[in-house]
Amino acid sequence: MQLSRRMFLRASGVSLSLPLLEAMRPAFGGESPAGKPDETPRRMVAVCTNLGVLERHFVPKKAGAGYELTPYLQPLSDVRDQVTVISGSSHPDVTGGHSAEAAFLTAAPHPGAASFRNTISLDQYAAERVGSRTRFSSLSLVVAQNGNQSLSFTSDGVMLPAERSPAQVFRTLFVEGDKAAVERQVEQLRVGRSILDTVGERAKSLQKSLGNADRDRLDQYFSSVREVERRLQTAQEWEKKPKPKVDSPPPRDGEYLLERLGAMYDLIRLALVTDSTRIVTLMVKTDGFGAHVPGVSDESHNLSHHVGRPDKLDQLRNLELAQFVELAKLLKGLGAAKEGGASLLDRTSVLYGSNLGNGNNHDNKNLPILLAGGGFKHGQHLAFDKENNYPLPNLFVSMLQRLGIESDKFAGATGTMRGLETK
Repeated sequence: MQLSRRMFLRASGVSLSLPLLEAMRPAFGGESPAGKPDETPRRMVAVCTNLGVLERHFVPKKAGAGYELTPYLQPLSDVRDQVTVISGSSHPDVTGGHSAEAAFLTAAPHPGAASFRNTISLDQYAAERVGSRTRFSSLSLVVAQNGNQSLSFTSDGVMLPAERSPAQVFRTLFVEGDKAAVERQVEQLRVGRSILDTVGERAKSLQKSLGNADRDRLDQYFSSVREVERRLQTAQEWEKKPKPKVDSPPPRDGEYLLERLGAMYDLIRLALVTDSTRIVTLMVKTDGFGAHVPGVSDESHNLSHHVGRPDKLDQLRNLELAQFVELAKLLKGLGAAKEGGASLLDRTSVLYGSNLGNGNNHDNKNLPILLAGGGFKHGQHLAFDKENNYPLPNLFVSMLQRLGIESDKFAGATGTMRGLETK
């Protein structure tokens, strides 16, 4: 049987395309439930600043414990025993300079290539497995002058748009709609589930005329549909439950980098404290920012291409240092929040880094990476080979396992990260 790729399953006016099956290739040309949280919830936050970090001000000269704090690590002095600095690591085969932003949490190779196809991101891999335990399976945020670029990608490599308005994030997390609005949302979710039910039944009728390989692909497709149905069911249940109340006032959508960044970090803390979600990503696109950071008068992207000029390097140092000051506030806030005899920081793995090791020449090797909290043994500098980088996906496997996910592989990982142990 030969099928057209344009064949759709239709229900209630909604079209859902089939996965690419072997039977289509000639025509195509070759081409989770809401409820009580578990007893020991674990969480994960991933932050990427997109223009790199000056190595000289970030990476300690000494490996192991007892290293001297560099200028960028000075703001983290109060939580240094909860922080591990990682140097000499990167994603194998991830090239393309700025294009590697899309691969920071996926490690999909060669993002700059015309044939590039992304894969699932670390946060969404985790959300598929543990995200149903909270109102929001994950939260994707961005600090940017324009756009909603995200670190989050589905299993099909499709980007999940990030929210860039702190005020809107606050409303989504904590502002209750009126009864009529809630009922409208519940009805929309119910309609979505009925559409998927109908589509699923019609898709099953195709199985009789397909080969084994296509049946396997269609089974995977059904699994995806069932996952969407499960998430819709979870969302419907959560819509009927009140949102948490917080004492913090709603944030404003500030114009400048530090106020936006600070607002997003505050929202991340509130989201975790209230257990509204356990998985958060934040993309920090500093392009276009710079003014109103003390000691900075130029735009950030221009400063990243400093070509060794002392005046640009001084401004870039001030710009990057200011971001570490804001990060320190988040980590201290999580450390001060207590949950079941431990701090929220102990329960939350916080990844901070960049897709660029050197913004001046668009190098994707030797990425600046910092891991905080999560119940790992910290207070150290893990220094790997700068010439033959250690695979960063190994860190992702360690983080997944700390979330309670039984996985020993992710992207190009060869195992868990060497030298990183749990308490």
